[in-house]
Amino acid sequence: MTRRRINRAVALGATTLLTLTVAACGDDDGGSSSNGGGGGGGGESTGSVGVILPDSVSSPRWEANDRPSLQAAFDEAGIESNIQNAEGDVAKFGTICDSMINEGVDVLMIVNLDSESGRACLQKATDAGIVSIDYDRLTLGGGAQYYVSFDNVEVGRLMGQGLQQCLDDAGKTKANIAYINGDPTDNNAALFKEGYVEALTPKIDTGDYKLVGDQTGEWDADKAADAFDGIYTSNDGKVDGVVSANDTMAGGIVARLKANGLAGKVPVTGQDASVEGLQRVLAGTQCMTVYKNTALEAKAASDLAIALINQDEAAADELATGSVPDTETGEDVKSVLATPEAIFKDDVKKVIDDGFQSAEDVCTGEFAKFCEEAGIQ
Repeated sequence: MTRRRINRAVALGATTLLTLTVAACGDDDGGSSSNGGGGGGGGESTGSVGVILPDSVSSPRWEANDRPSLQAAFDEAGIESNIQNAEGDVAKFGTICDSMINEGVDVLMIVNLDSESGRACLQKATDAGIVSIDYDRLTLGGGAQYYVSFDNVEVGRLMGQGLQQCLDDAGKTKANIAYINGDPTDNNAALFKEGYVEALTPKIDTGDYKLVGDQTGEWDADKAADAFDGIYTSNDGKVDGVVSANDTMAGGIVARLKANGLAGKVPVTGQDASVEGLQRVLAGTQCMTVYKNTALEAKAASDLAIALINQDEAAADELATGSVPDTETGEDVKSVLATPEAIFKDDVKKVIDDGFQSAEDVCTGEFAKFCEEAGIQ
């Protein structure tokens, strides 16, 4: 698709802030890019997409799940793709953005590191006449024409409901609970928190639960562990349950609980259905995780990119069945939001059966017996 065609598509419809409703990756040259390959399995390529993923540390999903899911979806659709990973480096993120714009990609899709640097990238794309998509994380004030993600408030709601279920199962009708939130620079962290606060506020309001800590772990296992330590110490060890906003942070919290002989006795939530998260769920040291099947998110992104390349505004409108507010602009961004699922011990097999994680990775060493008990082959 030529730049002129993209410009015309933007003039026709992208300025009306369409976005979508249905939560990374590197290859062997430093874990930062995957070039080409698009169009290998789905016929002749008719356009190109540039994708910038954020890092490989905050969650294993970016490399283990999003990259292969996106690559497969674009290949199947016959779209040439260039998928790169900024590895948490704002300067590198900007360099990759500039390179993709200079290459003349038809569609630019980003997972921002923060809204400021994401906004700068998206503005350059707009100035160059390239249609942009926010993937997974909304860039506040960025002006991306579309947004593809999961219902992130629902992700948080599932974590809050999950913690209550785990406390109920443990017979704890009265509990001191703590929140270990994600990075405050990530808009998704605010949406997750909105969800679990909504789910747990009724129990707090009745006095059944007491919120004894509310800290950020910044998507980092060590920082989350330190934040939990501070809450645990200040409450003389009287913490009965923890909402951890993802599996990476849950790992750090569970390690500190284990050091105090409390792993498996204090319910801890998570999300991403990572290998380590699923292992802890099977072992009973993490009470649940939230499964976000990235194949659904990637398929939605691919379908949207095809519609944009083909100037099919009607097809884009059909995908855009929801909206997410941009709290900086006050505008609602039409969005494709996939549905997340809560995963408890009895549900882990579904994640394996879907191919999101493999039994070979999850059922290793001490976890093999737990897999056998759960019927995972």
